[in-house]
Amino acid sequence: MVHAGVMSGSGNLMDFLDEPFPDVGTYEDFHTIDWLREKSRDTDRHRKITSKSKESIWEFIKSLLDAWSGWVVMLLIGLLAGTLAGVIDLAVDWMTDLKEGVCLSAFWYSHEQCCWTSNETTFEDRDKCPLWQKWSELLVNQSEGASAYILNYLMYILWALLFAFLAVSLVRVFAPYACGSGIPEIKTILSGFIIRGYLGKWTLLIKTVTLVLVVSSGLSLGKEGPLVHVACCCGNFFSSLFSKYSKNEGKRREVLSAAAAAGVSVAFGAPIGGVLFSLEEVSYYFPLKTLWRSFFAALVAAFTLRSIPFGNSRLVLFYVEYHTPWYMAELFPFILLGVFGGLWGLFIRCNIAWCRRRKTTRLGKYPVLEVIAVTAITAIVAYPNPYTRRSTSELISELFNDCGALESSQLCDYINDPNMTRPVDDIPDRPAGVGVYTAMWQLALALIFKIVITIFTFGMKIPSGLFIPSMAVGAMAGRMVGIGVEQLAYHHHDWIIFRNWCRPGADCVTPGLYAMVGAAACLGGVTRMTVSLVVIMFELTGGLEYIVPLMAAAVTSKWVADAFGKEGIYEAHIHLNGYPFLDVKDEFTHRTLATDVMRPRRGEPPLSVLTQDSMTVEDVETLIKETDYNGFPVVVSRDSERLIGFAQRRELILAIKNARQRQEGIVSDSVMYFTEEPPELPANSPHPLKLRRVLNLSPFTVTDHTPMETVVDIFRKLGLRQCLVTRSGRLLGIITKKDVLRHMAQMANQDPESIMFN
Repeated sequence: MVHAGVMSGSGNLMDFLDEPFPDVGTYEDFHTIDWLREKSRDTDRHRKITSKSKESIWEFIKSLLDAWSGWVVMLLIGLLAGTLAGVIDLAVDWMTDLKEGVCLSAFWYSHEQCCWTSNETTFEDRDKCPLWQKWSELLVNQSEGASAYILNYLMYILWALLFAFLAVSLVRVFAPYACGSGIPEIKTILSGFIIRGYLGKWTLLIKTVTLVLVVSSGLSLGKEGPLVHVACCCGNFFSSLFSKYSKNEGKRREVLSAAAAAGVSVAFGAPIGGVLFSLEEVSYYFPLKTLWRSFFAALVAAFTLRSIPFGNSRLVLFYVEYHTPWYMAELFPFILLGVFGGLWGLFIRCNIAWCRRRKTTRLGKYPVLEVIAVTAITAIVAYPNPYTRRSTSELISELFNDCGALESSQLCDYINDPNMTRPVDDIPDRPAGVGVYTAMWQLALALIFKIVITIFTFGMKIPSGLFIPSMAVGAMAGRMVGIGVEQLAYHHHDWIIFRNWCRPGADCVTPGLYAMVGAAACLGGVTRMTVSLVVIMFELTGGLEYIVPLMAAAVTSKWVADAFGKEGIYEAHIHLNGYPFLDVKDEFTHRTLATDVMRPRRGEPPLSVLTQDSMTVEDVETLIKETDYNGFPVVVSRDSERLIGFAQRRELILAIKNARQRQEGIVSDSVMYFTEEPPELPANSPHPLKLRRVLNLSPFTVTDHTPMETVVDIFRKLGLRQCLVTRSGRLLGIITKKDVLRHMAQMANQDPESIMFN
């Protein structure tokens, strides 16, 4: 590893030809990386490899391998993320059905697979086959009646409780970091923060297993957000195998950005949406090279998922086929759904209030009890309603569906005209039957239940995603609006708004399209995504011609949600946890100067500094022991305070420890110097210690009159850890990332002490 002196283009050649000591350049847990330094180190490494490659064939091959290692890592991430997503899908299907019954021919088959393999299944009764038995049939040989219903109800609740208990216990015991959706932490990690173990092998294993358990338990959560965390764990694992990434935190984050894209790609079967999601929502630093690699990783992941047997034959999660176009007059209900999606953004406030209560009261001490209680309530309330009993993905799929001639769903129970002789695909609008009205009030109850229970579910100590519950809320509201508009158009086709495009006997309104628009609006309202959301939605459904309604709903929901607060759910959770995250979207408009924010302030002790050639090893060790700063400015002398450079705390400790072990004559009284030449010392003084190679000779500096607006921008765009404040070359103070965040919180009338970490 090359030291900071070389980066700045100065320093003695012998300094960096010395064997670098281990661990230099690494960071401690809960610290922020120095992006400029990481980039500079990578440039030096690349230069070294390029110059060596001309020396021999072997070195040339090594340089080629180094150049290709990025693509190899992407390939491996795509393969593993796709495989894990496929396994999770299959396991969730089986375990969700296990709550209702079991397959006699092979207990590891889900309901659908069981009836596929049966020869006795007819098309009319395709959901019933002799090989699949409900628990009541298996245990007491009854399929109908009150006792059978109660037994099935009890088995449903017991399985749900068992799955949830297993999940929360595994998370607590083996991998506490496997809880939540993971996206807030991944955003923070990608912005340059170190959370050791968050992307570790244990977290990967436990998150994968518990994700299957919690989704199968029927809780109001999705697996899509956690799949991004799983993919990033894969990215972290593979990048640790290549020194190019394992030794450079900046390069590692490029891999993690691409892994996040692969995660969304397999979660929704939306490779392009995944790349855009990584770019718009999670990434902090996203060079063009990362864009191509993200695209490749997302492609490989989607292809791998598609290749898994028993999976969906299409890559698309909720494939839809609508037979009618949309009309301009329908933009009004679509925009109304956008407003509803924006109001769903108020979910953020309720959820954050509940999570804060969990953090500050005794409730947080009993995570297992909380999960069990929420699971029990969810299972008890969900079972009687057919729309909450089934898995959320199946529910969304049914709500998106267009009513064809062969649909057996209650939502398609329309009154048919016996004289109808039209082609099967183009069924005209018909009056709603009893089934549709029953489905409408069941959907209304399911919608209220889903809204309330999701507030309490998201943020518990289990893996939990928010994409699918948000889409379900929007799809239920959308389907109800769609059926309302359809019936209005059928009964009042002579109204002026329907007269131009809805003739009697025509198929005018598609309720499934409204469900799709509603789902997009609610997802946008809670995450504040726009471009990536629309792309994910049309990749998700294959509905390319419905981009305009989706765009209208997404933009409206963002506007409405932004009226209540600029933060999306992930930013809100980042602030709740106090992570040091400088959001690129935040604007700083206050007229303060660097001198108002820098430390030391008036009345505070002076800044802790090192001098270039007058401090002993003991002086420096005492300073390190008595303070907890991450680094120290180096000045010519305490009188002049002229700035020379900046030395990191961790590297000073390692350098002194290393020197004591390897160099003879280094004792506590040895003088430490950061200059090229050693200072003149008395004849009998101990051997001096040269530490120029741990000195960054080009630390970032601003003057005391620099506007804070500029300082915030510098921190954001360059990813700095700290910045020194000078006047005419004299050191006045220091501004750290934490100081910037505290100042921004103060200016926004928030608690500046909520920023917890360095």
